[in-house]
This record gives sequence, C-alpha cells and structure tokens, in this order.
Amino acid sequence: MSTIQIITIIKAPIAVIFDLNRNIDIHLLSTSQSKEKAIAGRTSGLIEKDETVTWKAKHFGFYLTHQSFIPEMKKPLYFVDEMTKGQFKFFRHTHTFEQEDNFVIMTDHIVYETPFSFLGKLFDILVLKKYLTSFIQKRNHMIKELAENEKIA
Repeated sequence: MSTIQIITIIKAPIAVIFDLNRNIDIHLLSTSQSKEKAIAGRTSGLIEKDETVTWKAKHFGFYLTHQSFIPEMKKPLYFVDEMTKGQFKFFRHTHTFEQEDNFVIMTDHIVYETPFSFLGKLFDILVLKKYLTSFIQKRNHMIKELAENEKIA
C-alpha cells in the first residue's frame, strides 16, 4: 500500500471549503488537464453520502474510468471516497477539514494499492505517486483560490 498526505491551509469558512471539495462541477474545472468527465452516478452539483460518481479521464495517454462511492460523510468535517471500479487494487481518499481561528486545515489522505505486483509497485515508485500528488495539489490550489477569493461557482 502507498500513502499520500497533502495539507492545504485556506482562509475561508469551513462549510465553503467542504462544499467546494465535494462539488462535481468544481472537480471537473480543476482536472481539465486530464479531460475529466463525470459520466455516471452523480454528474454535477454536490455529491452526498452513499452516492457514486464515475469519472472518465485521460491519464498516461489512455482514457480510464474510476468509480467512487462516498461511504462516510460528516458535514463539514470530513468525507471519504472509495474506488469501487477502476485501475487500482484499492483506493481510499479521506478529505478532512479542521477550523483553526480564521483558516481551515484541509487534509487529503490517500491510501492506494497498484495492480500488477512488482511492475505496479515499480510504476508507483517511479511515476504514479508523484503524478497523483501533483494532480491533487493542482486541484487544491484551485479550491484555495476559489474559496479565498469568493469566486464560488
């Protein structure tokens, strides 16, 4: 199993940041580099507990699908998305939000496992972990900009 943890500090209300993170339309804006589309389940607006979304995107030159299910959510403190169909053997992304004075500590904690035994592990070490980290950081940068500048779609 591999783990990625990214902490982002945002000066905005916790409820705003929470909703930006679960907004399908904002996710699509922040992932335009991979031509991401929501193709099934919740395809726009705010995803809720017990809902799914299926994403189709171009990564590493291939169009891939990834279906996520939201098994846990406590507004506005955290939610979890877990892969139910896709390229990973296992994928769980926990989004947490902690209010501190006039800012929020937003933490992305991702645990995943690649398929293909040794080759999957090698791909993860050489390429995938860095790619996923950058992907989430770009997304978080957009959320931070929207939240702090009140340009909420």
